[in-house]
Amino acid sequence: MSTLFISDLHLSVERPDITAAFVEFMTDTASQADALYVLGDLFDAWFGDDFEDECINQVKQAFLTLTQSGVPVYFIHGNRDFLLGKRFAKQSGVTLLPEQCVVELYGKPVVLLHGDTLCTQDHDYQKFRRKSRTWWWQGFMLSLPLRLRKKIADDYRAKSKAATAMKSAEIMDVTSAEVTQVMTDNNVELMIHGHTHRPFVHDVTLANGRTGQRIVLGDWYSQSSYLTFDADSFELHHAPLSPEDKNSA
Repeated sequence: MSTLFISDLHLSVERPDITAAFVEFMTDTASQADALYVLGDLFDAWFGDDFEDECINQVKQAFLTLTQSGVPVYFIHGNRDFLLGKRFAKQSGVTLLPEQCVVELYGKPVVLLHGDTLCTQDHDYQKFRRKSRTWWWQGFMLSLPLRLRKKIADDYRAKSKAATAMKSAEIMDVTSAEVTQVMTDNNVELMIHGHTHRPFVHDVTLANGRTGQRIVLGDWYSQSSYLTFDADSFELHHAPLSPEDKNSA
């Protein structure tokens, strides 16, 4: 048995292939796990817990089926679904975690986070992030009519996409100093996050000559991507979303 980690699925009604892959993963893989951690950006956008569509209903049911079978699911917010709240958690059976937390996995302390806070060189985003995580900003946004919230979110995503295209790869990636600081502050030698869509296992130089590791989860745009973690080892897994992709891989 192992603990599973996923992030950056960016689920939406526009990509039913990703939703289908997620449901299959939940049924065939996650059902055999000790626990499942979702480290943000499960959805491509989240307008509020009062919004529902076919994709969201499928996801809620998949989570509920899994949690009712005895497999706990833990959720950390990402930069796309940070407004996801207690109503969704209650309806799906998932447990919401702080945006950064330390958990013990088979005797090993591990710091978990989405990963956007590590990208400190992206100053424009970090400025927006600080504002959008305040109680008053979120309260104001969620008080708006759903139709207006959707329009604001769509406009922001379009602007963000255009701005991202103009930023260098270095700006969009994590800052090494921030990674080291977070791991040092939490007294851990292992970090797991998503956000950058660059799956890899990095060595991290820590204080006193210690070496830690930073595991980056992959996105689900063209593949399913997850991490298995057990008492003896961990491994990143990737698989094409469809039989057509498998034939061309």
